[in-house]
Amino acid sequence: MWKYIIPRIALTDVPVMMLIALRGGVIAGLYGIVHDQITYSISPEYFTRLKFEQFRYADFGLGDRVFASTIGFLATWWIGFMVAWFLARRLVADQPRDQALRQVRKGVMCIVAFSLVFGFAGSGYGLWRGPNADYSSWTWAFRELSVTEPWSFVRVAYIHNAGYLGGFIGLIVALAVIRPTAAQSTTGKSTSFIGAPLQ
Repeated sequence: MWKYIIPRIALTDVPVMMLIALRGGVIAGLYGIVHDQITYSISPEYFTRLKFEQFRYADFGLGDRVFASTIGFLATWWIGFMVAWFLARRLVADQPRDQALRQVRKGVMCIVAFSLVFGFAGSGYGLWRGPNADYSSWTWAFRELSVTEPWSFVRVAYIHNAGYLGGFIGLIVALAVIRPTAAQSTTGKSTSFIGAPLQ
């Protein structure tokens, strides 16, 4: 049981795993910036009435668009960091670096693809429902946040929630489908380990 709770990590693998995680954080952050610029265009109120309040500590007075980009980065970078770390943890150990890095890239592409597809699906669902659908379950939010354009607000909420769901499903698919090869790397390995063995 302990081998799953405290995995074995070769000391020589830690720097490359951390670098992969940092790159994953940057990629996710940039994705979040573009994503929130698009969704801000659909519903500025989703940000001005909701997100700006949640992230008010990050408002440097540079304008709403810049603030929306800041929120996009802050909301996604840590997810990309953790996702890339999980991929690196699964794929870096016990196989050649170039093979591991190719597999990690495939995993990242898989997650981004699922996030995009689900995000578009969320947008499509909002468009399909249309402005005259029954949004009575959202009434409390509209009233609490003084929302004046409910349909756009809900549509962006669908996009954001669906995108997160897609990223989570993409991670599960990537971890299940992209597996380490049986080949053992003969370079850059150390006999020192952190934690208990994970086979």
